[in-house]
Amino acid sequence: MKQFETALPYQYETLKKQANYTSSWRERLEAVKILSDYQHDKVIDLLKNRMQHDTVRQVQLAAYEALAAFGEDVEKPSPARFDIIKNTDKIFLRVKKSLPKDHTVADFADKLKRMRVDVFDAYEGDKGAEFMNWLEERWAKL
Repeated sequence: MKQFETALPYQYETLKKQANYTSSWRERLEAVKILSDYQHDKVIDLLKNRMQHDTVRQVQLAAYEALAAFGEDVEKPSPARFDIIKNTDKIFLRVKKSLPKDHTVADFADKLKRMRVDVFDAYEGDKGAEFMNWLEERWAKL
């Protein structure tokens, strides 16, 4: 069985900020992975929060796996059944209306990233390689 460090990592405050950084799921995932070596109450609380509330499934699962490895009684998070961010279509429509009529999906994606990096990032992390196809489908339906 793996041995975990029981003290807080010296960079805990930095990792805590990184784990809650809304505009980069990759940063959150990296922080969760680093924190997975430290079986401390504060780390466990932070990982439970990421597992339950992160918008990106990869981050939720990494937190779940760390907690399970610590021996915590946790249930694997279920995939989101609906939009992972409330009012996604309203956000997308606002972005689309801010662009010229003849804009492309690439223009739309760029503007979404500038206006709502949190939304762009969450769906990019959630959809992975299918993100641009998914975004184009949503954009075409608006």
